[in-house]
Amino acid sequence: MSGNPRPGRPGFLALELDGDGAHPAAWRKARHAPDELLNGARIRSTVLSAESAGFHVATFADGPVAGSSDAGGPDIAGRLNALQRAAFAGPVTSSIVLVPEVDTVYTEPFHISTQLASLDYVSGGRAGWLVAASGSAEEAAAVGRSFVEGAALAQEAAASVEVSRRLWDSWEDGAVIRDVPTGRYLDVDKLHYVDFETPADFSGAGYSVKGPSIIPRPMQGQLPVVAQADLLPSDVDIALVSAPTTSLLATEVADVRRSVVKGGAVVGGGPAVVAELDVVLDSRGQSASARLAELDSFTPWSSSRARFVGTAAELADFLAGLLAVADGVRLHPAVLDVELEELAQLVLPELRRRGVLKPVAPGGTFRELLGLERPLSRYADVGAAAAGLGASAGAAVVGSEN
Repeated sequence: MSGNPRPGRPGFLALELDGDGAHPAAWRKARHAPDELLNGARIRSTVLSAESAGFHVATFADGPVAGSSDAGGPDIAGRLNALQRAAFAGPVTSSIVLVPEVDTVYTEPFHISTQLASLDYVSGGRAGWLVAASGSAEEAAAVGRSFVEGAALAQEAAASVEVSRRLWDSWEDGAVIRDVPTGRYLDVDKLHYVDFETPADFSGAGYSVKGPSIIPRPMQGQLPVVAQADLLPSDVDIALVSAPTTSLLATEVADVRRSVVKGGAVVGGGPAVVAELDVVLDSRGQSASARLAELDSFTPWSSSRARFVGTAAELADFLAGLLAVADGVRLHPAVLDVELEELAQLVLPELRRRGVLKPVAPGGTFRELLGLERPLSRYADVGAAAAGLGASAGAAVVGSEN
């Protein structure tokens, strides 16, 4: 892993596009009818608005929606599957990177890898993976497996990422030959078994994956993997960093960067470090603090991320300073319709004027945005290993996989 952008160079901005915004009462101020939240037109309009504004990355949260509020009655919440939303957005966009959140505890690793590889194809190489590890007892019960928590979550996530990386490499580049004279679609010497097995000290239900994948290698070879820094400190391409206040965020970013480099987890300077930030802005004559107070009167907003509350000009100043130490920033707008308008009209143009943002590259890949080379398959030098593998070979999953 090398070539990641370093501080002092232009950075990138990501925008979370889940629901109506990060605030639980965001739907009350959304500029659309509530039933539009769960249809393709809404997905298309929000992702295209983010792309038009100049955001480099769009992320899509996943998981159970929040329940009834303890203050002010129930809030309306709705969510479609994150990976499906990203796949829908792929063909209608041209430059914005699409990164869905996919759980690693209660989702089969083989299915994750193939679905994300498919997303890479439908987006033209603009796909990534936001790794999540659910510690919810309710989710465990819903899929009929034991509850996993604590250190076991990181172990589950690491195993799932390793399985996916091996499966993405299980087809070498050029495995599909379409040789009409010989009637061969595949070069079987370029398909490989992944032979993954969870370690003996694995906390959850052990499993093994034989491989290979059922679809060709992703366009990027390996999709960039994104995760919270405290979940997967190694084997990621982007480490997400949170802090309790904005004043501590830059310091936390610097600390995470030092820790991953000092630990030698990644060759080439470590993963890109991206700051997490909730955003509430002045809008149409109403101050950000007043807007937040009104939303909180319905449902108080609890978040582990630093929160910026202020004007667009103040946010531009803050982001410019933050991008001096971080490779990127992921913004979580309080109300998507409201904040996105202010960001598009006032914040991103100012950041581009200051030269602190990377240019948007239509047709570029996520790896290119991060400055990462396209890797060769790890199995490329063992072509003889799959000599006996048939062209119709699929994956054999042995044991209790998740």
